[in-house]
Amino acid sequence: MRRGARDWPERYASWLVYSDLAVLVLIFVVFRLVAIPLEYTTVSWADGPDVPYWAVIVAVDVLWLIALSIFDTRDRHIVGNGTQEYARIANAGVALFAVLVSVAFFLRIDVSRALLIGVIPLGTLALIVSRWVWRQWLRAQQSAKKYVYRAIVLGEPKKSAHIVSAIRRASGTGFDIVGVVTNSSRSGVVEGVPVVGTFATAIAALDAVDADTVILVGADEIDPVVIRRLGGALADRDANLVVAPQLTDVAGPRIHTRPAAGLPLVHVEYPALVGYRRFIKRVFDIVAASLLIVLTSPVMAVAAIAVRSDSKGPVLYRQTRVGRQGKPFGMLKFRSMIADADDQLASLLDLQGMTTRPLQKVVDDPRVTRVGRVIRKHSIDELPQLFNVLAGTMSLVGPRPQREGEVALYDDAAKRRLLVKPGMSGLWQVSGRSMLSWDDALRLDLYYVENWSFMQDVVILFRTVRAVMMPGQGAH
Repeated sequence: MRRGARDWPERYASWLVYSDLAVLVLIFVVFRLVAIPLEYTTVSWADGPDVPYWAVIVAVDVLWLIALSIFDTRDRHIVGNGTQEYARIANAGVALFAVLVSVAFFLRIDVSRALLIGVIPLGTLALIVSRWVWRQWLRAQQSAKKYVYRAIVLGEPKKSAHIVSAIRRASGTGFDIVGVVTNSSRSGVVEGVPVVGTFATAIAALDAVDADTVILVGADEIDPVVIRRLGGALADRDANLVVAPQLTDVAGPRIHTRPAAGLPLVHVEYPALVGYRRFIKRVFDIVAASLLIVLTSPVMAVAAIAVRSDSKGPVLYRQTRVGRQGKPFGMLKFRSMIADADDQLASLLDLQGMTTRPLQKVVDDPRVTRVGRVIRKHSIDELPQLFNVLAGTMSLVGPRPQREGEVALYDDAAKRRLLVKPGMSGLWQVSGRSMLSWDDALRLDLYYVENWSFMQDVVILFRTVRAVMMPGQGAH
C-alpha cells in the first residue's frame, strides 16, 4: 500500500509543529524588539533570582507549544477541515494566558504587561492565520488527488449514494471516493462512482483499487461478526475503518460517543443560540459593527454620492424582510435599482417562472442601475445593514434575509431558518450567493442554525472579506 496515502496526516502534523514554532519565534522576536526597552534585560520577583528576558521568552514559547499539543490542535481528525482546529488554538491561547497570569500574580513576577495582553492574542491570531494558509495549500493538493484518503464506500446502494453525494458536495473532506462495495445485483455506478465488488469480496476490492480507507454505511447483511472480521483485515493492512452514521450537516462538536452495553452509541446534541451564546454573539455584533461603520464611512459616503448622481430616487432603500421568529423589519441598502423597481418585481418573477420558488431572484435583472451593478458586485450596497446590526434586527452572520412572499412558501424544515437573526453574511454568502439553488441555500442556512459557534462566525467573516475582494460569478 502507498506510504503517502497511509501516513500523510502524521507528516502534515509534523510540518505544523515546525510552522507553529516559526510563528511563535517570530512573534516573540518582534515582541522583544518592539515592546520591551533594550535596557530591560532581566525579570525578577521577590526572594527570587533575576532571570534573563530571553529565558522567559523561551519558557513561554515552550509552554505555548505544550499547550497546543495538550489541546490536540494537530489532531489528524480535525486539521484541514471545519472550525475545531481554530477553536482549539484559541482555547490553548486562553489557557496559556490564565497560567501566566496566575504564576505572575502568586510569585509577584514583574513581567511586561505587553506579553499578556498583546503577544498572546496576536500570537493566537497569527497561529490561526498560519493554519489557514496551510489549509489552503492542503486543499490545493487534495484537488489534485494528493494528501487524501482513497476510500471505498461499503453498504446498501441507497445509503452509499447518500454518503458519496454528501462527501463530494463538500470541499476539503480529505476523502477521494474511488469505489462502492455493495451486495445489490445492481452493477455499474453509484452517484458516478464505480461498483468495485460485493460484501464477500470487500478486501479484494480494497486492494484492487489501491484504497486505504473503508467507509461503512451499513446493510442488513453486515452484522457485528462481519464488521469484526473486516476490521481485522483492515488492521493487517494498516487501513482505516470509518463508520458513517446516516447523519449529514451535523458539526463535529455536536456529536459524542456514549458507550453502553459495549455499543458505541452516537449522541447528537441540538444546540440553541440562547443564554451566554446569544450574549456573546450580540456583543460581538455591536463591537464589530461599530468599528466597521467607522472604517467604511468614507466608502459609504462615496457610494451615496454615486447613487444620487446616477439615477433619480432616494439614496437608501428600505425593504421589508422577515427576521428572527418571523418578525418583519426594514432592511437598509444603498439603492441599486431604478426608483419603481418593486412595482416590476412580480411581472419579472412570473416571466422567469420564479414565483413558486422560495429563493426569488431575477436573473440578469434589468432594473439594476449602472452604479448598482458596481456596488452589488462588491457588496457595497449592503453596508447600511451595519445599522440594522446595531439596532438588533440583523446579525453580522446568519441566514439569508428573505421577503415575506418567500417565507410564505417555507415548509417545516425551512422555518428553522427563522430561529436566529438573518445575517449580512453567512454560509450562503461565501458559498456561491446567487449561483446557489434553493436546496443548497437552505442546507447551508440550516447547517448554520443547527451548528452555530463563535469560531464559525469568525471564519465566515474572514471568508466574506475574501469573497467581497474577489467577487465571483455569484456576485450580482
